[in-house]
Amino acid sequence: MGASSFSRLCCCWISCNSASRHPPPPPAAAAAYLPCPHMEPQPEPHRPSQPRLPYADADRTLRALAAGAEGFGRHAVGGLHGALYHVTSLQDDGHGTLREACRAKEPLWVVFEVSGTIHLQTYLRVSSHKTIDGRGQRVKLTGKGLQLKDCHHVIVCNLEFEGGRGHDVDGIQIKPNSTNIWIDRCSLADYDDGLIDITRQSTDITVSRCHFARHDKTMLIGADPTHVGDRCIRVTIHHCFFDGTRQRHPRLRFGKVHLYNNYTRNWGIYAVCASVEAQIVSQCNIYEGGEKKTVFKYMPEKAADREETAAGSIRSEGDAFLHGALPCLVDGPGVESVFRPEDYYDKWTMEVASPALKEVIQLCAGWQPVPRPPDC
Repeated sequence: MGASSFSRLCCCWISCNSASRHPPPPPAAAAAYLPCPHMEPQPEPHRPSQPRLPYADADRTLRALAAGAEGFGRHAVGGLHGALYHVTSLQDDGHGTLREACRAKEPLWVVFEVSGTIHLQTYLRVSSHKTIDGRGQRVKLTGKGLQLKDCHHVIVCNLEFEGGRGHDVDGIQIKPNSTNIWIDRCSLADYDDGLIDITRQSTDITVSRCHFARHDKTMLIGADPTHVGDRCIRVTIHHCFFDGTRQRHPRLRFGKVHLYNNYTRNWGIYAVCASVEAQIVSQCNIYEGGEKKTVFKYMPEKAADREETAAGSIRSEGDAFLHGALPCLVDGPGVESVFRPEDYYDKWTMEVASPALKEVIQLCAGWQPVPRPPDC
């Protein structure tokens, strides 16, 4: 793949506080001989730098995740001020289970002492001020998913979600009225409805470093045209890998979504969809077409309190369109009115769309075999 296929434009103030988790290799050892007299010094070989990644310090201590998200979910503290809860059982309910921790009213930082699969018989409802921290183990949720309902300050990190069955069963369902949520470094696949749904006036949410695979309707943001209260929704999605999922990366109604440094490939219908009143900013993402080529799709709808039918607006800056991917952008006055992320937060870690970024996203997105950091 030639580097010329990638845009070199990067239209955003970039945070400089994140070092790469994949540094370039050290320079080769010095030669064991002296050069001949008058030999011209040879230039150092060019070694392309690796992309800077966000959250370089997130695994330094256990609770460094708290309020560490970039973007709209940056204020999420999870269970920062709570005790450690140790999950010791993979049963659906009972003493030492994840469900017992999630229903508790007090703040908790939930960690796992066991690896394996938790088969959920019903949605696992998460109460406010919880961190579900899968670092140090490999835990998969199946059967049903998490439900973040009327809750605030929740962090979900380093889990797998796969094989959710039943009507309206999502991997992570965020509705209604939930705020300050961060979903980080999770792998999600094969649910009967969505992988992540964010609806019914839930807002200030970040989804980062997640891997989405083997699915149709990947991520819905904004319920339907009758839910005009979803105009408050604000979501940031970054450094995620949408790996052959069919559509909705995401599909947005009413709200504001900031996409940056995501890699989306081989979709089945479209990559990103703007429905009624959506405002989408797409910056330095990589869109790699497969059989289908349309990247941005517009679906006009009529809001319940409006007379006219209209789609949303999309502004693309520095995105890379590979293997025949077609932006299919629609210009017009709505594009100029799309929100500016810098009006809401002053820094985020973003790199130019490049082959190196594409490789790094494939490595860093989804569940990772990282140790549990010390709680100090």
